[in-house]
This record gives sequence, C-alpha cells and structure tokens, in this order.
Amino acid sequence: MVLGFARLMSDTDSFIDEVSEELRRDRLYSLFRKWGWIPILLVIAIVGGAAYFEWQRAQAEQRAQAFGDALLTALDAEDPATRIGALETVATPNAQTRMIIALMASAEAASADQAPEAAARLREAAQAPDLNRLYTDLALLKAEMLDPGTEAESRQVLERIAAPGAPYAPLAEEQLALLEVRSGDLEAALDRLRAIERSAAASPGLQQRASQLIVALSSGAVLVDEGPAPVAEETEVAPQDEAPAEETEAEQVPDTEGDAAPEAAEDPADAAPETRAEPEGAEEDPAPETDEDGAASEPASE
Repeated sequence: MVLGFARLMSDTDSFIDEVSEELRRDRLYSLFRKWGWIPILLVIAIVGGAAYFEWQRAQAEQRAQAFGDALLTALDAEDPATRIGALETVATPNAQTRMIIALMASAEAASADQAPEAAARLREAAQAPDLNRLYTDLALLKAEMLDPGTEAESRQVLERIAAPGAPYAPLAEEQLALLEVRSGDLEAALDRLRAIERSAAASPGLQQRASQLIVALSSGAVLVDEGPAPVAEETEVAPQDEAPAEETEAEQVPDTEGDAAPEAAEDPADAAPETRAEPEGAEEDPAPETDEDGAASEPASE
C-alpha cells in the first residue's frame, strides 16, 4: 500500500511538472507573439543605421575628393589672375570650404603684388556666419599682416585674436609688439616680446624671432618696414655685342702704329743689328781665305 501511494505521488508530481512546463511554454509563446517584433525591429534598425552611416561617409569622401580635384585643377593655371578666377568657380557647400577658397585666392593675389585686394577678400570671408573661430582668426590675422588698417582698428582686431586660449594668440601678440614699435612705445613692445619668449604656446621659431627683436630693440636699432623692391626687367644682351666694342677700341689706335708693326714683322733684316762691345786689345780674326773650289783655307801659322 505504501509502495502504491509512493508510485501515485510520483506520477502526480511528473504530471504537475509537465503541466507547468506546458504553461511556461505557452506563456513564452504568447510573449513572443506579443513583443517579438521589437528585437527584430532593433536588429533591422541597427543594420539599416550602419548602412546609412556608411553611405553618408562615402558621400562625404566623394564630395571631398571632388572639391580637392577642383582645387588642383584651378591651381594648375599659369598666371595668378587665372588661378583666382578658377578658384572662384569652385563649388563651396559650406562656410569652411568658402573660407579655404578665400585663403587660397588671397595667397594668389598677394603673390601678384595685390596685398590690399587680398586683405579685403579675407576680411569679407571672415564675416560669414556660423564659421569656426579657427578660420575667422586666421583670416583676420593674415589680413592684418598683408594690409594693416588704422592703428585703432588693427589694435582692436589683434587684441581679440590674442585673447587667452585663442588658437593664434602668440602670433597676434607678435603683431601687437610690431604695432607698438610703429607707434613708438618700445617698452610696451619689449614687454610683449618677453611674454612671447616665455610663453609655452609659442613655437620655437616664434620665440627665436622674439629674442632677435628684443636684442635689436635693446641695442637701439630702428626697424624699417619696407615693401619689396620692384624687380627691374632684365634685358638679355647678345654675346656678340661685346666683340664690336673690342674692335672699336682697336680701330682707335693710330694707323702708323698698325703699319709699323707688320713691316717690322715682315722685314726683320731691316732692323738695326745689335752691336756688342769688345774688350780692348782684342784682335779681330782674319777672314778665312777661300780657294777656287770654295773650300776655306786654314790660316797660316806664324
């Protein structure tokens, strides 16, 4: 009886386990049917998002390559005016690319001795909205270096560029030091140059320039800001032009000298013979006598 009861209890437990397992399976299937689309949607979104970002990156690379090719094509022109015109025709999709075009065009204009035009182009490009300060400060700094404005305007612009933490603060401090030199305040210029020399943000080249300016200003040297001297047009001189000059010099010699030299060379026998002094008491040797055959006879012995 005990064994039968135990068998009955074991069969009941297994039945309960089977029923519980079926209930859990049905509950899982119902949850999957209700919320199973969410994981599928997440997988699709991840895969689609990755594909979209890859397509966007490929498009950006393609646009960048097209922009670079257009720049290289524009810079292949021969003269600066043609290069500037070609640069202005390049498509610029955003403010940063427009600033790059303005910087390159201003460099071409400066190389063609058009510094005011280049500075005006840079100042106009720096007024674009939503432009990174890196590009704005660079454009204004180059404009002040190419064609400075009035002292008050230049000081205002350079002091804004030289603010602490600005990307081109050391270079703006150098320009402010030169502005102090032009205005005659050497002490303020030396203070700014010493600050550049001690600045950790200044490059080694800038620190070296500051040290050289400190030495020059301390020694009493006067800095002169002169533009490049105009290059004179060189005219090629033919090599054969030197020969007629030599011929004209030869023709200026009197004809008598020219006639005497050939005569002396052609008839050396007419020149006076050289005479040598002989010692006194020396007797002249008698001329040898010749016989009829033409042979010289020996002188008779005494």
